[in-house]
Amino acid sequence: MDFVITAVGPDNTGLADPIIHHVTGLGANISEIQMYDHDEEAVFAMLLRIRVDVPFEKLRSELGQIGTLKNLSVRVWSPDVREQFPRIAICTTYRPEPALAVLRAIRDRQLSAEVPVMIGNRPACRGVAEQFGCDWHMIGDDKGNPDEDKLIDLFDQYDVDYVLLARYMRVLPASSCWKYAGGRIVNLHHGLLPGFPGMRPYHDAFATRMLTFGATCHFIVPELDAGNQTIAQSTFTVPPGTPLEDILRIGEQDNEPNCLVEGVKRVVNREVDLRFHRVVVRH
Repeated sequence: MDFVITAVGPDNTGLADPIIHHVTGLGANISEIQMYDHDEEAVFAMLLRIRVDVPFEKLRSELGQIGTLKNLSVRVWSPDVREQFPRIAICTTYRPEPALAVLRAIRDRQLSAEVPVMIGNRPACRGVAEQFGCDWHMIGDDKGNPDEDKLIDLFDQYDVDYVLLARYMRVLPASSCWKYAGGRIVNLHHGLLPGFPGMRPYHDAFATRMLTFGATCHFIVPELDAGNQTIAQSTFTVPPGTPLEDILRIGEQDNEPNCLVEGVKRVVNREVDLRFHRVVVRH
């Protein structure tokens, strides 16, 4: 069975060895290992991708005990546990179209997945959650600032396989990214990467007189819109002189939702994976 193990906690010495020694003692084959020391946050983070023939719950329990001893937040995940119908948490801010597109694709059996929970830092998409019978949780204050600890707690509570940032207009901190690292966080960016990162890609492309606009579905790593983690991209072309408001309407209502559904489909069907921060095609 394939496993992804993440360990995140306050920076210290001797944090990686107990986990590595434990899995190698079980006969695990380690195919990927990454360790990070984020000095500005005093955060230690490690990712292990292994293959080993042990029961999922046994490994999760044993590594959880090591995490308790070392003051680490340890997560053990395997894509093999719920291969056919993985559980997805959808995070939103204002725009409902991307989340709606995914939920409709699941309803129409175009996507093999389930969405037990939707989470917002703004209340705008609560009605979408209620329409499709998803639990709804608000994690933002009156200015939309999210409670990052509550967000991770909800991912854990609902035992999700993947996190979908469906036009969730907040940047996840590095510690949150690594808790669900290894190709488990998928983001929809409303511009073509790497050319148009940031918060206003339509406006930036329009200002440079572009006639082709697009969206990018990519795996999340701590570097914002880094560009090497692209899962799917979708574009549309407009005639010269098309007003920006028309471009926004086409992009937000049609192109972005289609891009997101295609990207999520590739992930849940396990057509692509994230290895050493780069997307690889599975054979």
